[in-house]
Amino acid sequence: MPDAADAFPFLSEATPTFRDAFVQTARPLHLDAGSPICLEGDLCRHLPLVVRGTGRVYRISETGRALTLYRVEPGESCILTASCVLSARPFPAFAEAETDVEAFAVPAEAFRAWFDASPAWRGYVFDLLARRFADVVELVEAVAFQRVDERLAAHLLTEQNAAGHVVRTHEALAADLGTSREVVSRVLKEFERQGLVTLNRGRVLLDDAAGLAHR
Repeated sequence: MPDAADAFPFLSEATPTFRDAFVQTARPLHLDAGSPICLEGDLCRHLPLVVRGTGRVYRISETGRALTLYRVEPGESCILTASCVLSARPFPAFAEAETDVEAFAVPAEAFRAWFDASPAWRGYVFDLLARRFADVVELVEAVAFQRVDERLAAHLLTEQNAAGHVVRTHEALAADLGTSREVVSRVLKEFERQGLVTLNRGRVLLDDAAGLAHR
């Protein structure tokens, strides 16, 4: 586990008293990939601050279709969890460790006390809220107003690694976009026919990024 100050720069702006309280209160936490972090209806007793790995927050519709709301990367935390801690309301979605995750777990009582007492902690939380709110608004606009092929092309460009590969199954891509695996497979097949991608098992190779960008 790296030093907390390396993972969370806001700690360097906090008072020595707050930094000491953070180190003494926040518990190191390890989650294996695929482990549930929070289920719909749970009461949130901790706020995990991610140091390594990725968490995924998603909703499931009445028809069983999943939609990824956002991911929590190193240096971040979950705004839904923060909201639930502040309001004492149940968690309205699902969260799981998409990869192995290392985090610091801040107890709900400490979260609320620091929110009142520490400008640095309050600023960190408000910054998370502002950035994630913008992401969620963008997601709503995409779901409401863009075609699936446009959204899938944009998502592939965002998720590609340095080699131009997207290491995700069709089912995972469908969950990211809130559509069905069958629809994603059909659109990817059409992309492949047009020479934009090559499909391998669990992997999409981007052959024409410029072409995808013009979808």
